[in-house]
Amino acid sequence: VREGQRVSAGTPLFTIDDSVQRANMELAESNLKVAQDQYDKRRASFEFDPNSISKDVVDTARDAVNQSAAALKAANALLRKYSVKAPVAGVVLAVNTTAGSYVSAQGGYDAYTQGFNPLVVMGGPQDNLAVRCYVDEILVSRLPAPEHIQAQMSIRGTDTKVSLEFVRVQPYVSPKIELSNQRQEKVDLRVLPVIFRFKAKAVPSVYPGQLVDVYIGQK
Repeated sequence: VREGQRVSAGTPLFTIDDSVQRANMELAESNLKVAQDQYDKRRASFEFDPNSISKDVVDTARDAVNQSAAALKAANALLRKYSVKAPVAGVVLAVNTTAGSYVSAQGGYDAYTQGFNPLVVMGGPQDNLAVRCYVDEILVSRLPAPEHIQAQMSIRGTDTKVSLEFVRVQPYVSPKIELSNQRQEKVDLRVLPVIFRFKAKAVPSVYPGQLVDVYIGQK
């Protein structure tokens, strides 16, 4: 997939080198064929002359077929895990790897941040974009009741202002991790997240992850 692409649920996002697992599946298929041939021969012999072979040998051959079939099913299920598919419909926001790159269970290594990033970052359908704003714990008591909250978003560097629709309050006050470098702002400042949303087509120049200013008032 490419960045900005809209995908539906079940769309393959990327595949991992599956040469070893594919060989294991081919081996499981071969083992099943051998077991099935052995069972067919023993069953045919038993049906032609019950004294030519014991019933236990036929039953053992049948059990070997069942075991080989189960092994093939497990190998096939594991092979499907080498192709990662979109769990839901959405938009591909970032692809943090290229074909042929080495990855681990933690993701792809970023030499710039010296950390691991998810191979693919997805977002939901972008008809509506969500805005999460952090209200200082000192101002939490001044928040209007949910049915009376109104808010306006201001995009930094422009004169664009967008009216926001209140969605919900995340009822958990946590330490603020996005500091504005203001001298009066302390690292131990705690904030309450409040979620708003707006129509994406109303402001085509806004992207997920962008910092904006939100002004909350009362209706």
